[in-house]
Amino acid sequence: MKNTTITLLDGGMGQELRRRSQKPASPLWSTQVMLDEPELVTAAHRDFIDAGAEVITANTYAATPPRLERDGQPDWFESLHAAALDAAHRARDEAGRSARVAGCLPPLVASYHADVAPDDATCLDDYRRIVSVQASGIDLFIVETMSLTREAVAATRAARESGLPVWVAFTVDDENGHQLRSGEPLIDAARAVIDAGAEAVMANCSFPEAVTKAMSDLSGLGVPFGGYANGFTAAANLQPGGTVDALTAREELTPTAYAVHVRDWINAGATLVGGCCEIGPAHIAALREMLDTEVGSPS
Repeated sequence: MKNTTITLLDGGMGQELRRRSQKPASPLWSTQVMLDEPELVTAAHRDFIDAGAEVITANTYAATPPRLERDGQPDWFESLHAAALDAAHRARDEAGRSARVAGCLPPLVASYHADVAPDDATCLDDYRRIVSVQASGIDLFIVETMSLTREAVAATRAARESGLPVWVAFTVDDENGHQLRSGEPLIDAARAVIDAGAEAVMANCSFPEAVTKAMSDLSGLGVPFGGYANGFTAAANLQPGGTVDALTAREELTPTAYAVHVRDWINAGATLVGGCCEIGPAHIAALREMLDTEVGSPS
């Protein structure tokens, strides 16, 4: 791994905030913490930066127009996005270390369930709304946890209209890392978003073992690639509108154990790595230590 430039992303903000929160779980997940305990959001971002993350993602995952319509109030949209960007910038300032802030373009309705995605026109309109309130306060967009190609393409198109770099991450089947949770081939989905303007492709929010399988599909596409896995035992069990307290974490996936998986991705050529749900600052610190020891200090 020597002489390879690796970019280290942060870990899973949603589960990290739920771990720190004193409030009950909500369908709005990390967005509810933004409403009730905003200081926790800044602290979590700062801890990820202190652990060595070079990219932090704004805490807006559940603040999409359809989810606010279903689980909250539509008129919260602009204020929630502004507050999330402010928290990320404040954390970066407090940490006193360089880190890029990524905008977040998540599934509009629910994670892991491709069948509930809106039609293409609605997807594009809603993603354009999200892009419009984030673009001025970020360095790049991450389209993440995409389980359906057409939704990923719509998000990529909207993000590219901002002129900012766009990275796209797909959630893959936990048993077959070569296909999305929709059943579509990962390699075809990755090619579709590259054609739409994505500058990098990743696999995320899936078992680390599935992300490892995905690396072979992403490695020959001519763009940077990588992964950031979750630490759930069965993420797909989360139903639309459900709460994350229904999910359990893999106790054996310690920071050291997670780093072993990430090392495999890097050995396959990955240059973008980090963590998703249940991957906390301690995991990111273990990755930073591994990278500094086996690859060299960040550029």
